[in-house]
Amino acid sequence: MPVGNGGISAARPQLIRAMNEQVMLDFIRRTGPLSRADLARISGLSKPTVSLALANIERAGLVQAAGHRTGVPGPAAILYEVRPEAGYVLGLDIGRQYIRGAIADLAGAVRTRTSVRVKATNGHGRVKELVALSASLLKEAGVSSSDITQTVIGSPGVYDPQRDALGLAGSLPGWESPSVLRDLRDAFGKHLMIENDIDAAAIAEQTHGHGRNVDSFAFVSVGTGIGMGLVIGGKLHRGAHGAAGEIGYLPFSEGHGTDLDDAKKRGTFEAAASAPAIVRAAKRAGVRASTSAQKVFDAAAAGDPKAAAVVAEEAVLVAKAVCSVVTVVDPELIVLGGGVGQAPGFVDTVAQQLHAISPVAPQVVVSALGADAVVDGCIAAGLDRAWEVLTAAIPAPTAETAG
Repeated sequence: MPVGNGGISAARPQLIRAMNEQVMLDFIRRTGPLSRADLARISGLSKPTVSLALANIERAGLVQAAGHRTGVPGPAAILYEVRPEAGYVLGLDIGRQYIRGAIADLAGAVRTRTSVRVKATNGHGRVKELVALSASLLKEAGVSSSDITQTVIGSPGVYDPQRDALGLAGSLPGWESPSVLRDLRDAFGKHLMIENDIDAAAIAEQTHGHGRNVDSFAFVSVGTGIGMGLVIGGKLHRGAHGAAGEIGYLPFSEGHGTDLDDAKKRGTFEAAASAPAIVRAAKRAGVRASTSAQKVFDAAAAGDPKAAAVVAEEAVLVAKAVCSVVTVVDPELIVLGGGVGQAPGFVDTVAQQLHAISPVAPQVVVSALGADAVVDGCIAAGLDRAWEVLTAAIPAPTAETAG
């Protein structure tokens, strides 16, 4: 229905008010305790406008006084900070071998975190394990499920909003079943966001690691699976269907560890270059210590020539995949993560192979993060979403409170 000029005029002040409040919250979140004068100076808004917005978000319980600034001329100014208990974010990582989780308050402080080994063999069982882990985290953090403002699950594969379905999650049997998504929503409520696990790790790298202050970088994870998180222009690039970074499906079938049946489940490149492929290649080469990718790397470091050949081949495969990304996107930085990507010395071999075939030579580094990278990325993404939710729910000031 058309909106008349009166409707537009009425809506405009509400929109401006909401924008001003969002600006205040963003500055306080990202800069730390600030005074009214600080906020007026860095935002360019007038002091009365800042005071009105600040009073409203304080009344909504999102910020609180954090003491006074002393040691400067003039009256001591009140400093404002985020009120941590205004809400909480639950971050979960569903992996093939472990599930991990953490709870953070709205100031970003992690209240508790834990991990447990996966026992379930199907999608329904994995959901039950996530629910049990969440209950344990809530108890340890001393908060209730109703206190959780946003839940983010880092999951293999992608969530396609057009189909409202999970896909490309072949590494987790049964995870693509429609019942899994339904069970997750029943368990975690409407404020549930599903993020690709490697995208979440890239967000964590951008927030806490080598990706800080970098305009474009690729986070390439090589472990039990293979994936990439791509940041362009300072923002995570998901693609039209959420499949950006699914490099496990690159049509690279070379390598002595490749397996056609595995490729049908998880993608051609992932079947040729992930940790299971390293083990297959080592066994086919006759490497004695070939029960895990780590043991193959250890054998190579100890001087086993057959194991060293397997590791060298793996570096070539990873370099070719990275080169494909470089020639299309040309990122400033390549970050290697995952158990294989972070193996001692592997980054140098990959960089050497990459620079031999790539038209440009981006810096290649090992991730600064550990096993909790996906969870930390889920927390970071959840905090941004939580603040959007809370800001949208701020009530408009009444004539009484505005006066």
